Amino acid sequence: MIMINNLFFNTLQLDWEELGGGVSRQIMGYDDKIMLVKVKFDKDAIGKPHQHFHSQTSYVAAGTFEVTIGEKKQLLLEGDSFYIPPNEVHGVHCVKAGILIDVFSPVRQDFLDGDVVSYFGNK
Repeated sequence: MIMINNLFFNTLQLDWEELGGGVSRQIMGYDDKIMLVKVKFDKDAIGKPHQHFHSQTSYVAAGTFEVTIGEKKQLLLEGDSFYIPPNEVHGVHCVKAGILIDVFSPVRQDFLDGDVVSYFGNK
């Protein structure tokens, strides 16, 4: 990943990290308190149900997603967003190819360490 002065992240200079299962991501900016990640989904890609201790909010930048948070499920379109409280089980099904902009607090150190992200497929 290329970081410009640790303040600017140019999408054209960042590699997409393939996560498997039709999902890839770019880490767009972070410090120890917050992280912004762009996640690209092919049609019918699945983010399997999972949970983590981070707070998360996500913006649907493109596409259509069926989002499940706990026992609630909703179809979200471009321009919509959702919030996931810490430790809440959640997952997505990409109905129309698209991009989610995810914000996590605190930073997802597991992403930076390159840990396997099993809920997107095999890395």
